[in-house]
Amino acid sequence: MARIWAKVILYGMGFYPKVEKDQEIIPNKSYMFIGNHTSMLDIMLMLVTVKNPFVFVGKKELVKIPLFGFFYKRAVIMVDRDSPKSRQQVYERAQRRINQKLSICIFPEGKVPDDESIVLDTFKTGAFNLAVDHDLPIVPMLFPDNKKHFSYTFFSGYPGKLRVKILKFIETETKDHHDRKIIRDDAQKLMYDELVRLEKEDN
Repeated sequence: MARIWAKVILYGMGFYPKVEKDQEIIPNKSYMFIGNHTSMLDIMLMLVTVKNPFVFVGKKELVKIPLFGFFYKRAVIMVDRDSPKSRQQVYERAQRRINQKLSICIFPEGKVPDDESIVLDTFKTGAFNLAVDHDLPIVPMLFPDNKKHFSYTFFSGYPGKLRVKILKFIETETKDHHDRKIIRDDAQKLMYDELVRLEKEDN
């Protein structure tokens, strides 16, 4: 239902996805999907692009948005980022979903940066903790056009192509909990470098 809604909204607003893959996602396999976060389009584009069953981990405040919130809360494990207890409960709920053979999607920046000039904000460790603890391959995904097409600035943006770049996966099977920050930093550098390259290519 959420996928259909996302597709209707995207195409209805005049957007069309174009996906480029450095590696193929295997159907029915569990992954940790991570992406850069610049727009509400990120959630809809992730739903349209990824065919494997997955759940988001996301902030509970978005539930308040009319219509969007209705679908959001049905596809998301919600977290109150100011509450340590909530973060722990989210981790446990995500573990149960992984045990049910689902994938998880987290935007590791935690929120859309207030400063739109930021290419990629600092990553938090939650996605990488889960990935390492459950041997989930990490799938870095880039949405380089979402900010310019539909940012959080009112009356900005325009219809058009929304590129999705799926980068080479980061394997975690041979890693342990002590490696999570190294993996986080490697993932951030990989995604940042490619975003910068794509931006230069556009210019």
